Amino acid sequence: MDLGSNFPAKLEPFLLMAKSVKGAAAAKLIQDATSAPGVFVFSELLELPNIQELAKNEQHEKFLSLLQLFSYKTYQDYVEHKDRLPPLNNAQMIKLKHLSIVSLAANRRILPYADLLRALDMPTIRELEDLIIDAIYLDILRGKLDQKEQQLEVEYTMGRDLEPGKLEEVLAALQNWAATTSAVLSTLDQKIHQISLATEAAKQAEQEHEKALQANLKEVFEKQKDKSLGGGMMNRRGMHMGLSDRDRDPMHMDVDEPPESSKSKNRKASQDTQSKTRKRNRF
Repeated sequence: MDLGSNFPAKLEPFLLMAKSVKGAAAAKLIQDATSAPGVFVFSELLELPNIQELAKNEQHEKFLSLLQLFSYKTYQDYVEHKDRLPPLNNAQMIKLKHLSIVSLAANRRILPYADLLRALDMPTIRELEDLIIDAIYLDILRGKLDQKEQQLEVEYTMGRDLEPGKLEEVLAALQNWAATTSAVLSTLDQKIHQISLATEAAKQAEQEHEKALQANLKEVFEKQKDKSLGGGMMNRRGMHMGLSDRDRDPMHMDVDEPPESSKSKNRKASQDTQSKTRKRNRF
């Protein structure tokens, strides 16, 4: 549920009563509405003709100013114009300080304790933190107390009523925000497009590199294959030619070499034979 989404319902009973009251009764109604628990938006009540008529009565005019204070002003405004406003009871004082935190958070997300102590006229940090914790429980704001850094980190807040004449200022701020957002989105689109192009180029380069690598590997493989096949054919051709020469020579026989001892015996026998022959020749 969004913060403050149930606040208009809390104002509804006062709207019904305001349609039939005037003068002092209308002033009393404003006191009751600004003191009532859970009532934090007042623009619908402020716009009612019965309430606007209080501006014409000097005695009741300050109650209209009180309602304007709770609609879109802050505790500092109360301090500066206290003499023109009715006195605040404790419930009204706490509620106005809660609403003042919302207004301060509209300008910056980090609120130092020192600034809050001064703006809300809080005597101690402990009381300030209790006030902030109550605002969180009441769905007035969401945030975190950073006691180490002595600051309130606001995440988001309820919306307050717009002060008359501020609508144009808000619209201008929204237009500036829209223009800034559009420029940021355009820049992001350009960056995304550039990244996409770079990614595609890198992918294509990788594919081309892989293709070239595979072609080189294939070429090396083919060369090695051709070299291997060529050497094998030459060896087989040489063996075939050797066998054919021996086959064509019918007288070719393989003769084993005699042993060394046989050669010696043969030479000795030959010498003996020759000696005997010479002797016979002498006779």
